[in-house]
Amino acid sequence: MQGRKHYQEKLFTSFSLSDRIPENNFYRMLDRELDLHFLYKETENYYGKEGQASIDPVVFFKLLLTGYFENLPSDRRIIENARLRLDILYFIGYDIDETLPWHSTLSRTRKLYGEDVFQKLFIYVLKLCVEKGMVAGKRQSIDSVLVKANASMSSLVDKEEVLSDGVLYINSLESEENHKGQQLSKKKSNKNRYSPTDPDARFSTKPGKPLQMNYLGQVSVDTDHHVITNIEAHHADKRDSECLEEVIGHTLGNLSEQDIEAEEILADTNYSSSKSLKALGKKGLTAYIPNFGRYKNQREGFTYKEEGDYYLCQRGVKLTFKGIRNYSDRGSMKQYRATIKDCSECVLRKHCIGEKGNCKGLADSIDKKLFDEMHERMQSSYARKMKKLRHSTVEPVIGTLVNVHAMKSIPGRGIEQANKHMIGSATAYNLKKWLKWNVKKNNPKSSAIQIQKVLANFKSIFLAVKVKWNQCSINTSLNSI
Repeated sequence: MQGRKHYQEKLFTSFSLSDRIPENNFYRMLDRELDLHFLYKETENYYGKEGQASIDPVVFFKLLLTGYFENLPSDRRIIENARLRLDILYFIGYDIDETLPWHSTLSRTRKLYGEDVFQKLFIYVLKLCVEKGMVAGKRQSIDSVLVKANASMSSLVDKEEVLSDGVLYINSLESEENHKGQQLSKKKSNKNRYSPTDPDARFSTKPGKPLQMNYLGQVSVDTDHHVITNIEAHHADKRDSECLEEVIGHTLGNLSEQDIEAEEILADTNYSSSKSLKALGKKGLTAYIPNFGRYKNQREGFTYKEEGDYYLCQRGVKLTFKGIRNYSDRGSMKQYRATIKDCSECVLRKHCIGEKGNCKGLADSIDKKLFDEMHERMQSSYARKMKKLRHSTVEPVIGTLVNVHAMKSIPGRGIEQANKHMIGSATAYNLKKWLKWNVKKNNPKSSAIQIQKVLANFKSIFLAVKVKWNQCSINTSLNSI
């Protein structure tokens, strides 16, 4: 007989969340393993002694973590998702008949707490990973990612520059409504345009990507088990090389709190600059960073004479030192140039400087020795391994943060809110790895499988040795005959 289910809501029922959540559920295991009570002390200075009670700080951070776990960047969606999930209700300590906080409460509380509270939560989770042996600390891989800001390109307006007391500053902007649709005559640049929606956001792009308002996320990853050791937000119009010194300082600071010292730094060519190499040298770190594209170890057809500080071309013409010029992307460069008379009579002139050039010029960084040392280091087989290692560590981690842990865009506005969001995403990533590590270590089944694998390896080794021993015995017997 065909069955049919008839549903009628009960007025009274006996229900327990703990009976409905499986023991191996992610949020149940996380609630059992994770203790966030230290947050009460860290946030007590943000509240007074009287007035209406706020949202529980532990509940607030647990709700934020569920947003990162479920890839939900919106506070509204976090609350809506929590209403429908028994395991999340169990994790945050709410019963099915309790009213959840309003989504705007999450936004206001996030603005209330300083970056230091989010950073302390990140450090706490990093410490848990260190205690489990998940962080070696010796080698750190660094890379960046553009994260979409909560502002659109259509919100851009011209900056009005006002001179006061000899200092140029930006002030007295009209309302955003009056600027919408305004014809912007200046060349598109972050120096002369900004978004009133989010003044800290900058428009930028990467090859193959659309131009949009972004923040620049800098991520440091330990190469041992891919644990994030530092993450921070920067303005999107900054180059990676400009951020490296600060990123290294914060990464080493986070590791030093765990009594760990880094030795090697892996990064791509965007981090190559005189300032970066000097900063790494001062901290005693060995870096593997390919030199920037304009670097040349040797000049074809030209020989450098260190004694007189000049270049000599293959025809014997000198390119003498003319001075130092500062570039925004390459730093300070030493300029070498031949005379117009020498080059005008040269038979190789067309091949050397082209038809439009007057005389040959060369430029070298004032810190060329540092780049030469790096070039020599990057030729080794070990450096090639480090390059592959960087590709297989920090890049997949960034992909996971962006596509799985809600770091594709920033829900708040301002670089402080961007930094909080990135730290929260990295905290959730590390926490997930830490919980999986705990489950793997505590799972008897997985341990038994590991033991079986070890025994199988011993058995194969024993059989190989036995065969070799038998062959040796046969050879010895034949020789004796």
